Amino acid sequence: MRWRGVPLDILLAASGAGLDLLTTAHAGDTEYLPAEMNIPMALLVGLPMGLVRRWPVAVSLYLALALFVTDQLGSFTSNTAQILVCVSLGVAGYRAPMRATALAVAASFAATAFNIADPGMALTGNMWMYSVLLPVFPAVLGSYLRSSAERLEEREVTPDALLAAGGVAITVLSTWTTWHSGTQPVWVVGLLAVVGGLSLGIARRLPGLVFLLQGVLLVSADTYLNSAVNTCVILTLIAIGVFSMRVVSWAWTVAAYVTGCLLTAIAVVGDNTEVTPFRVGVLMTLVATPIAIGRYLGVRRAAAATEKLVAEEAARAAVAQVRADQLAERERIARDVHDIVAHHVGAMVLRASAARYAAPDGPVADALNDIRETGHQVLQDLRDLLDLLRDPDRQPDLLANPADVVRESAERMAAAGLVVDLELDPATDQAPLIARTSAARIVQEGLTNVLKHAGPGTRVRVSVTPAEEGLDVEIRNGRPPTAIERLPSSGRGLAGMRERVRTVGGTLSAGPDGEGGWLLAAHLPTHSRVSPGSAA
Repeated sequence: MRWRGVPLDILLAASGAGLDLLTTAHAGDTEYLPAEMNIPMALLVGLPMGLVRRWPVAVSLYLALALFVTDQLGSFTSNTAQILVCVSLGVAGYRAPMRATALAVAASFAATAFNIADPGMALTGNMWMYSVLLPVFPAVLGSYLRSSAERLEEREVTPDALLAAGGVAITVLSTWTTWHSGTQPVWVVGLLAVVGGLSLGIARRLPGLVFLLQGVLLVSADTYLNSAVNTCVILTLIAIGVFSMRVVSWAWTVAAYVTGCLLTAIAVVGDNTEVTPFRVGVLMTLVATPIAIGRYLGVRRAAAATEKLVAEEAARAAVAQVRADQLAERERIARDVHDIVAHHVGAMVLRASAARYAAPDGPVADALNDIRETGHQVLQDLRDLLDLLRDPDRQPDLLANPADVVRESAERMAAAGLVVDLELDPATDQAPLIARTSAARIVQEGLTNVLKHAGPGTRVRVSVTPAEEGLDVEIRNGRPPTAIERLPSSGRGLAGMRERVRTVGGTLSAGPDGEGGWLLAAHLPTHSRVSPGSAA
């Protein structure tokens, strides 16, 4: 249950009880009930409307039973029950499944038939028609609205609720004192008043249907209940205004204007009314006013929609321009990297290759071979990186399995003089590629740092193992065997590893291990999530 709808439920319950109190205000004692029972009966019939949004079928069945009981007791509350059961059936048609709604309609049909038929009077054809159409119409209307309520682009229902509430307030408060004066039963007049007011709540979505309904009610009021004509004219003018706001065709607007003039003339022009040009002008101006207001609001709404569309297009253009600028910057970086790095690495590879043919077999030749192969690998990786910079949407080619990259790095560093003890758990192959690739790059950079700062002869233990929801990488080196001359370093290796780990939402720590060595530890989650402050 969503508590944000409770105020509306309370309003529905209060409206149901209040409607019965209005219709029974002048009612006295009946054969079975004293006048003091009017308030309890109003509460019994009206308060269940607070539950109609959540259990419309149950409320409809309850109100059908209440209609039957109150009719048998001769209570004036039966008029209110007849009105409210039609309202609840409309809600059931809108919210409930078809079979449950059909059950509620059948029960309401039986209760309505008992209410219409007087004691000792057989049901005529007209009575059968009333008994059937009265519960069926709101249920069918609710089902229709369920399939067509999304035609309006705006999903905000506050204007609809305000229109419905205002319509009901106008119709009930301005006509309830005269419901007994017409030739129709009280509950019929009250039901038409409530339906006429509530229909404004769907005017924005079904403007033509509501305008037609208001026209029918106006003509009916002019025929059967003259005291309600002015109220029906007001509702018709409101429906015309909403129609003009929602329908952009001038042809249909003109048709609505002519129809509105005719309906208003039928209502206000009597047999003894003198038709003068002034009165005709006033009537035409009266109908033209809501149309002008509706057209103005429609133009404002269309302008707001156009402005929103322009703003969205501008935002998309700005994003496209930023992306173009980024691509241009990536292109410039790619050119600079290629001109600087590729030139020097290529020269290094060529010189190592030439020196290899001149050097005898042995450690020197092995070192030159390693330099040449490493240089070729660097150039290949550099080409892939440059391609990625030029086209970010391109998926980078995988040159090798990350596990092979780890083993190759360990072998290369061992050839350079480190004593490497590698522990690579086979279960790591089940981890996502992004985690395994990041682990391989961390191992590469970590071993390179050990060689730079600890020197050949240092013992290093490398482990890549699966952990809870991720991979653990640990590189631990012992104390350097002798004093070494440190190799040049940019100081960006550890920072780069932190950035790499941070992009996948992992953690990294590095520092002395307390035994004269150094410990580098990283945790890489298998479910990547950006966590800028996660690196230790």
